[in-house]
Amino acid sequence: MSTIILAIESSCDDTSAAIIKDGVILSNCIANQEVHKLYGGVVPEAASRAHQINIVPVVDAAIQKAGITKQDIDGVAFTRGPGLIGSLLVGVSFAKAFAMSLNIPMMEVNHMQAHILAHFAEDPKPPFPFLCLTVSGGHTQIVKVNDHLEMELLGQTIDDAAGEAFDKTGKLLGLDYPAGPLIDKYAKLGNPVFKFPEPQVGELEFSFSGLKTSILYFLKKQLKENPDFIQENMNDICASVQDRIVSILLKKLKLAVQKTQIKHIAIAGGVSANSALRSGLENMGKEMGCATYIPRFEYCTDNAAMIAVTGYFKFLKKEFVGQEVIPVARWSV
Repeated sequence: MSTIILAIESSCDDTSAAIIKDGVILSNCIANQEVHKLYGGVVPEAASRAHQINIVPVVDAAIQKAGITKQDIDGVAFTRGPGLIGSLLVGVSFAKAFAMSLNIPMMEVNHMQAHILAHFAEDPKPPFPFLCLTVSGGHTQIVKVNDHLEMELLGQTIDDAAGEAFDKTGKLLGLDYPAGPLIDKYAKLGNPVFKFPEPQVGELEFSFSGLKTSILYFLKKQLKENPDFIQENMNDICASVQDRIVSILLKKLKLAVQKTQIKHIAIAGGVSANSALRSGLENMGKEMGCATYIPRFEYCTDNAAMIAVTGYFKFLKKEFVGQEVIPVARWSV
């Protein structure tokens, strides 16, 4: 008998719904929020209000695209955290009401765990155990994945995330939000001629606060000498910043491979869409004799397909939650 799951993702500023049937993604619909570009970052109150507007149409679109009816759905998976509490509240509340109306079970999903399981949305799927570098606007982690629902955190950032370093740099350069894709675009046209320091922290830990500060001071100094420095050197600045962030990420992942001797490595999260990180991982894999796994762009950013995959595995194990469940802003893998 088939198993069909509806999945809801609302951890930040994208409202997404997906349908999965027996482990196969049938639909993955996303509504983006343009309002945050005006402010150079996500405004939590605006995000939660937009989720309230978007969630019903997005869920309806996912159900229609999948070619099913509400009555065909066997369970509801939803992002419980981590994320913006107001945004999460919309998704959790909708999932609870939907599940109650159909008397079907619910599966809570950790957003960061789901990013890793995005690798199981389609082939090729990594074998266990594998190492996953999970990089987003709010998190930077190296995780040892022993099974679909068994993961071990090996290292993480002690302050800011890599995605935040990209976005804050973009703000300093006068780029629109989100800045990561724009920095990637300009970096392809430039060269990493400016050198930024590498933070000295624990073996598998990350730190990006110092890097952000060094970029700020560098730009202030250069602008004092030449007010047009950014406009004249945009491509090289972006290439230099991207080169340093990617080198920090891959150096730590390389160390994790050496320590664990695990030869299957993957990346996940919004920053895994970065072209330099993707090509850098492939080169590292060839150098170290590792098999590499890189998700399709659609499954890198926040999306409900990854929630659906995680929810599906939880459904099979009957890991359900009740109506008393509430969202959480912080939730470790």
